[in-house]
This record gives sequence, structure tokens and C-alpha cells, in this order.
Amino acid sequence: MNEKVKLQALLFITELLLGLKIMEKSILVRKYFEEKKFVESTIQSFNNLLEKGLQNVIEENKEAEPTIIPHNIERFKIRFGRITVGKPEITEADGSKRPIYPIEARLRKISYHAPIFLEVSTYINDVQRENFIAEVGKMPIMLKSKHCNLHGLNRDDLIKHGEDASDPGGYFIINGTERVIVNVEDLAANNFMVERDGPTSFNGRFFASRGSYKIPHSFERKKDGIFYLTFTRLKQMPLIIILKALGMVKDEEIMKGISTEKSYDEVILNLFEFVEIKTQDDAIDYIAKRVGIGQVREIRMERTKEVLDKYLLPNIGTEANSRSEKAYNLCKMLKKYIDVCTSVRQPDDKDHYMNKRIRMSGDLILDLFRVNFKILVSDILYNFQRIIKRGKLPSIRVIIRDKLLTSRLYSSMATGEWPGGRQGVSQRMSRTNYLDMISHLQRVVSPLSSSQENFEARALHPTHLGRLCPIETPEGTNIGLRKNLAMLCSLSQPTEEHAVIEKLKTIGLKRVL
Repeated sequence: MNEKVKLQALLFITELLLGLKIMEKSILVRKYFEEKKFVESTIQSFNNLLEKGLQNVIEENKEAEPTIIPHNIERFKIRFGRITVGKPEITEADGSKRPIYPIEARLRKISYHAPIFLEVSTYINDVQRENFIAEVGKMPIMLKSKHCNLHGLNRDDLIKHGEDASDPGGYFIINGTERVIVNVEDLAANNFMVERDGPTSFNGRFFASRGSYKIPHSFERKKDGIFYLTFTRLKQMPLIIILKALGMVKDEEIMKGISTEKSYDEVILNLFEFVEIKTQDDAIDYIAKRVGIGQVREIRMERTKEVLDKYLLPNIGTEANSRSEKAYNLCKMLKKYIDVCTSVRQPDDKDHYMNKRIRMSGDLILDLFRVNFKILVSDILYNFQRIIKRGKLPSIRVIIRDKLLTSRLYSSMATGEWPGGRQGVSQRMSRTNYLDMISHLQRVVSPLSSSQENFEARALHPTHLGRLCPIETPEGTNIGLRKNLAMLCSLSQPTEEHAVIEKLKTIGLKRVL
């Protein structure tokens, strides 16, 4: 009897302790969601777009020069300055403007958007002619973001404005319809990876990304033992030739750039093959002839230099003074490629989440805005030149068509078709129940085709743990390609490059070149 009482007491104490542990965990989880939201990372991404991303696009396209100008003017420039986004508002039929809240946008089947203001100035012969701030379009505003009229409201105020107090936000209202921009999983840019391409062959891949540039580079070694690099217009160009064209002419310099610890026989073979190329100009001319540029020597060399500066590793720089850094980076990539080929290092796993990045709403809208802003600039130049042909000098203020940018942004948001042919980026939000809505806001989609096998991409990877839900994925053709973020997952935002470099310098980082 005593043994039975002891066993019951032990079971009771065990259950009590387990209950306390579960209570502790539930308190922690409750406290976590009191401070953070499911969609906080998405909202931060959109805030980052409005605070920094749009201005970066303007900096990329800060000047425009029309090709047709009046005969008495030598130079005419249009410059774009600061860009700002206001608060959501509505313009009534009588022309009056007032703030709008999401519930009104839903009921009246209109869009929840805010005006985009851009500083524009024109210069005639480097003398400023006019300077003004124009409205160039409307930007869809994410609910609960910093520019949303619901931002910072407490529970009672939200209910007063017709909103569900437990609604997390993180979506848009386009023509009265709630739309979600689905997170897209993509390979990390500016990250050199070497993968197996057959029983004995390997392939090195690198996506160089900078602003509107995203250029694929590929390394390969053919049966003749020569290393080749392919990017944009240069197809299968010997790597040693490119290094010499970038200014790394001496064989000793190339060997030291690859490794100071040991010499690679594979590289010596390549150096011997192109020993007759002794100067930088010889290497550039060799590339020009291989590409098939048919002008005189000076012109074809200038065009080749432009290709090397703009399209080879643009993430490092697009000016001539970046060539030495590009050569050094190519040497380090070649070292990694050789080490993988000789089994010194393991091939990279592209399904490892270290090699992936999740592109959220801010990044995707930035791509959309970048493409359409260039179209807006082209439209301004076209209208300016059309009026110049009539013998008039127009004000830029009157030829900016604000509806052009707005209509193109809203067309993509409403249909889900994004630049580059990607579809389904924007989707109608599922409102079957609260959990279904949260699931849709947390969705991550792979760009891979669902009609192809892609077994490894569909499989559960150990690095998904804690980041992606191991259970929630659809059956059928999309299995493993459509995933969902874990409940406690939060995504970091891109960091300023120079801030990271300055921090690394304090712990001993030294410049090589």
C-alpha cells in the first residue's frame, strides 16, 4: 500500500512540474507576441523601402539629359533630388483631400495609397532654371506600417476606426481587395558557390548584384585544363586573359593572388598556355577579337573596357579603379574552385539556408519601382523632346504624368505579375479564418518550377529548423516549394555595407590591395 501511495505521489509531483514548465513556456510565448507581431519583419521591410530604398533608386537615376534640345542651348539636364511618401489620403469629387482609413477603402472599393513627392530641378548650361516638388504617383501603403494611419493606435482607437484589434497588418488594399505580397526564396547574391556538375566536373556560379544589375557569372574547366569564365557578352573566356585585362599581368602576381601558401599546377598550365599575352592592352584586344567587335583597334578596346567595368563583378564597382579588386576576387574564386575540384574542400550545398535569402515585400516593391521609375523618366524625356520639336521650351512640371507610375504599380499589385516574368508575387489574401490569414502572411515561395522534379529543393533540410515550419506545405506539385515561416521566426534587414566594414576594421580587418 505504501508503494502505491508513493507511486501516486511521484506521478502527481511529475505532472505538477510538467504543468509548471508548460505554463512557463506559455508565459514566454505570450510575452514574445505582446512585443512582436507575426508580420513584424514584413512591416520593417516595407518601412525600410520608404525610408531608404526609394531614395537609392533616385540616386541611381538622379540625372537625365534629353537628346533633342533648343539650338541656342548647349546643355540641358533634369536632376531628381529627395523623394518622400505622404500619409494615405483620398481626393473627393470636389477636389478636397482628407485622410483615409483602411475600412473606408474596403467599403468603397478604392485603393489605400499615399502620394509620392519628388524634388525635380532643371539646369540650362549648368544654371538652375526651375526647382519644384512634384507628385509623381501613388504608393500602396502596407497596413500597420509607419506611413499607415493606423500606426501607433491602441486597441480602443483601432475598434473606433472599424478595424479588428487583433489584425496584424502586413498587407495592402488594392481597389478594395486585400492583397498579400508573398515572400520569395532566392539564392544569395554576391556569394560564389561551386557545385558538382557531373561525375568528375564542377561548376562555379556567382550572381553579382548591385542596384538594377544582377549578372550571372560561371566558372568551368574543360578537358583541355583551361579555366573559363562566362558573363553577359563574354562567353567562355579564358580566366587568365581576363585577369591580365584587369591589370594583373605578371605570372607571379597571379600565383600570389590565388595563394601565397602553395602553388597550383593547374594554374601554371593556364599561364603557360597564354604566355604570349604580355601586356594589359594585348589581353583586352584578345577579348575584343574573340567577342567579335568589328571596329578599329582603339574603339573595340574602349568597348571591351566598358564591358569589363560595367558587367564584370559590378557589386565591387563599375569604375576603372575597381579593376585590381576584381582581379583579386577572381583569383580567390579560382582558388576555391580548384580546391573543390581536388577534394580539398566540399562542394557547396545550394539548399543550405546560409546560401539562401528571403525577399520580402520591401525588396520586391523596390524592384517594381526601379523598373517603372525608369519608364517614367523616359516618358518625361519623350514629352519634353516632342514639345521642343514644336519650337517651345516647356516646364518639366506640366509634362510629368503622375498617373503613369501609379497605373503601372497598381497593375502589378492587382495581377501579381512582376518584372522579369515572375507571376503570383501578389495574391488575394485568404480570409477563411484567422489562422489561414496568418499562414498566408507567413508564406515563402520558391521560384523553381512546380512541373519539374527538383527533389533536393523539395526535401526538408536541417537548416530549415527554427526558420521554416517543417509541417506546413501543400500536397501535390507544390510540395516543398511552397513553405511557411516558423511562428517565432524573424528576418533581419539588410545592413549598410560601410558600417559592417568599419566594424570589422576595429577587430583587425586589413586592406589587401
